[in-house]
Amino acid sequence: MVVLAVQSGSATASPTQQAGAAAVPLSASARAAAIKSAQADAASTAQELGLGAQEKLVVRDVVKDANGTVHTRYERTYAGLPVLGGDLVTHVARNGDLKGVNKASKARISVASTDAAVSAATAKKSALAAASDGVSATARKVVWAAGAKPVLAYESVVKGRQHDGTPSELHVVADAATGKKLYSYEAIDTGTGTSQYSGTVTLGTTASASGGFDLIDGGRGGHKTYDLNGGTSGTGTLFHDADDAWGNGTVANRQTAAVDAAYGAAVTWDFYKSAFNRSGIAGDGKAAYSRVHYGNAYVNAFWNDSCFCMTYGDGAGNADPLTSLDVAGHEMSHGLTAATAGLKYTRESGGLNEATSDIFGTSVEFFANNAADPGDYLIGEKIDINGDGTPLRYMDKPSKDGGSADSWSRTVGRLDVHYSSGPANHFFYLLSEGSGAKTINGVSYNSPTSNGSTVTGIGRTKAYQIWYKALTTYFTSSTDYAAARTATLQAASDLYGASSPERSAVAAAWSGVNVN
Repeated sequence: MVVLAVQSGSATASPTQQAGAAAVPLSASARAAAIKSAQADAASTAQELGLGAQEKLVVRDVVKDANGTVHTRYERTYAGLPVLGGDLVTHVARNGDLKGVNKASKARISVASTDAAVSAATAKKSALAAASDGVSATARKVVWAAGAKPVLAYESVVKGRQHDGTPSELHVVADAATGKKLYSYEAIDTGTGTSQYSGTVTLGTTASASGGFDLIDGGRGGHKTYDLNGGTSGTGTLFHDADDAWGNGTVANRQTAAVDAAYGAAVTWDFYKSAFNRSGIAGDGKAAYSRVHYGNAYVNAFWNDSCFCMTYGDGAGNADPLTSLDVAGHEMSHGLTAATAGLKYTRESGGLNEATSDIFGTSVEFFANNAADPGDYLIGEKIDINGDGTPLRYMDKPSKDGGSADSWSRTVGRLDVHYSSGPANHFFYLLSEGSGAKTINGVSYNSPTSNGSTVTGIGRTKAYQIWYKALTTYFTSSTDYAAARTATLQAASDLYGASSPERSAVAAAWSGVNVN
């Protein structure tokens, strides 16, 4: 019996950073205390920002830098109603001075009335009609601030199934005066992948009181791995083993998929902890959980923020469980984005959301340093979803997949978010490795630039530090490519200095994908 279970990742040495620019690691209790303290001061903060009398701030997160700068992320309410697209981040120096604010919307939040002409029942009915296979719906009154002018609206959440069997949580925002749909998005983030690529690894398990062992990783927030056994709801059965020797590397053994899922969750946890001093996806020390053997011949994997869990199907013919390392890192990184910037899953912000998952999924794969699956800048290279051995996406030249954009244009936001992610993926590759031809871990790359320039990379570690800093302290839900450029330039300045080669490289990499 082959013992499959988390190989210790080997982290690259931390790059030289400016003293105090990196975030200070906070324990779960310290983070909770920081949020409570910020909430106590929220009214005075709202007044200092010049918000209206009916607006209130609700603290979502607090990030403290070693130099004393505090970045506080807020949601807003108006007359007691949630404001969608009203999120903002304040940046306060050690001496209490406000250094700056990043707002998802520059509009002043105000509506003529909070009385709706359309009823909640009508909003739910319309949302159900808009869903392909809706089963139930809920609706709440909100202020929609992501458009040009804030309006009173309903946000309906329709639960059901997508066409391929994936659970659906379709959010539909409709004008409360006319019933006209303003916006919609699918809250279940999906991706594809296969398992059994990680070889022999070591798992975190827990001795069971009744004897044997449970697949509970007590060293990483208590992550649990469950067997749905073909089901599509609930958690199924927690994996248990008599001798702590899990799986045998074949699909015939039900534990094998669980091993790959638990391994992916553990490496992702270890990467966040090693690279960013982040304890868990949400930064609160709590683990997500994983479910394998979802449905019948389900060819997908997905992250669901509402259950804070990862779910994997068994692939076509139930022959290839979709539990590969890069898929695990990609999908769980959607949870990171949800816990921080909350990038809307549409147009340019949706492309940046997908690119964030590609960036950190790729970084997780490199971090694992696993000989069975060496790090690369190819997305889904193991799954052969195209049937010809090609990957799903290429970070060095995204257009090689036949749909992604290599660089920014005014039409990028019209693409599917997996394709509008191309310019950001290309930026990350250029920032990490530079332009031109090269071979890394046996894979050949040849990355062009839109302006014909030559870009010199600063290394992957510095590149993902800059992206993480921008994501967690400067991005908002509506960040587009232009705002991402500004945010990453600021992050590079924070970490390495305003006149640093790293900041210059960020500017050059963005210019290389036509974001100027």
